[in-house]
Amino acid sequence: MAGQVFHCSVQLAREQSRKIIDGAMQQARDLELPPLTIVVLDGGGNVVTAEREDGCAPLRFPVAQGKAYAALGIGIASGVIGARNAERTAFVASVASASQGHFVAVAGGVPILNEQSRLIGAVGVSGASSEEDQLAAIAGIECAGLLWGLEPS
Repeated sequence: MAGQVFHCSVQLAREQSRKIIDGAMQQARDLELPPLTIVVLDGGGNVVTAEREDGCAPLRFPVAQGKAYAALGIGIASGVIGARNAERTAFVASVASASQGHFVAVAGGVPILNEQSRLIGAVGVSGASSEEDQLAAIAGIECAGLLWGLEPS
């Protein structure tokens, strides 16, 4: 298959995703949080970058990815999904099953938005408390000069 091919459109570049991870890690170190795992997904749900700090347990990666995928797949932060559906456990379980387990509805997954408030990706963080994970995700997005939102106003 050598030769010329069409390239895919990129809305969230690897360089930007590296800045997200670096910013989230810096926030975690500034707050002296436990080791984190951070996953950045593009708008299609593909992993752009992922990083695990030394000391993270093995399940941190699928949890971080699931938080990001939940935010991307529903269009609001993973913590908002959990809060909105606290009484609807069958719904949350059904969506988790439909996504082959890549759906974690607790805080730590934050949508990445463009200037028109359209989803271009999501960040998922796992390792600290859910609220601290969310703060690290937001710090990372801001470090990359991108926009975020928990839910539309």
